Amino acid sequence: MMKNTQEKLFTKPIHVLAFSLICTILWGSAFPCIKIGYKLFALEGNDISGKLVFAGIRFFAAGLITLAIYMIGSKKFVLPDRSNRKGIFLVSITQTVLEYLCFYIGMSNTTGVKGSVLSASSSFFVVILAHIFYKNDKISLRKLIGCMIGFCGIIAINLNGASSTDLSFHFLGDGMMILSALSFSVGSLIGKNVCQKSDPMMVTGYQLTLGGILLILIGFVTGGRLNHVTGSGILLLSYMALLSAIAFTIWTILSKYNKITKVAIYSFLTPVFGSLLSALFLGEKLFTLSNGVALVLVCVGIYTVNAVKKTNTEKVRN
Repeated sequence: MMKNTQEKLFTKPIHVLAFSLICTILWGSAFPCIKIGYKLFALEGNDISGKLVFAGIRFFAAGLITLAIYMIGSKKFVLPDRSNRKGIFLVSITQTVLEYLCFYIGMSNTTGVKGSVLSASSSFFVVILAHIFYKNDKISLRKLIGCMIGFCGIIAINLNGASSTDLSFHFLGDGMMILSALSFSVGSLIGKNVCQKSDPMMVTGYQLTLGGILLILIGFVTGGRLNHVTGSGILLLSYMALLSAIAFTIWTILSKYNKITKVAIYSFLTPVFGSLLSALFLGEKLFTLSNGVALVLVCVGIYTVNAVKKTNTEKVRN
């Protein structure tokens, strides 16, 4: 009964839109939070190890919050079934550990403009991987056009303030950002399969907790420390953990009950909201031509991918 109610709630188009907006706004708010957090915890630009500890604590706490809410709601302590433990481990490795490990290495060795554009390539990877692994989620011209329009939006928002275009390729910078996007995409597909047999909230909780622990260990072993801890920093980190718990849980449920390409296209909104919220909270110029063009292009791309002919009654469940 609970499963049927959840499926109905997360498959209606207007609900998919609303929940996707919640996720992307929350993830977008992480952009200025990360910048502010680095200042509060005195993490220098090249301190990758310290940033991994910072990210690890965030995801570990997010996982604990998710599991606590899930177990309080179910009124029992729950462990993953043996048959799903490998899958949850793989989701944790791909969607948390490898994604953010590659992300922080990449962002330390490339420009912010290129990093943001390359990280948005995850939607293309999802479309390609879904075509390979799902019979009813094949690549279509409409999907490709929608992704291209949305991707142009990401490029547009990064033109603001970009003084030059560097077309060179550096593996530790650009390559790592592409691997980060690929890791997120692979994790999304694995997570979709795992959640067919397990509750998405439970899967999210355990994968975030495990991923957080591994990131903390990697950062700590390589010399990362949070030496400057303040009350403001703890409050900010608490908010970031909460937003991760909410966003990852909702996104996992959406991916379970809908075609993954129709959900993935909404991820183009994350850097758009990130740019807008960064401008709002960091004192940057909010209303710019590039921001407006980006938002319009991304919305058109989302509509193009999700547009369905009136005569076509596509099934949303794989």
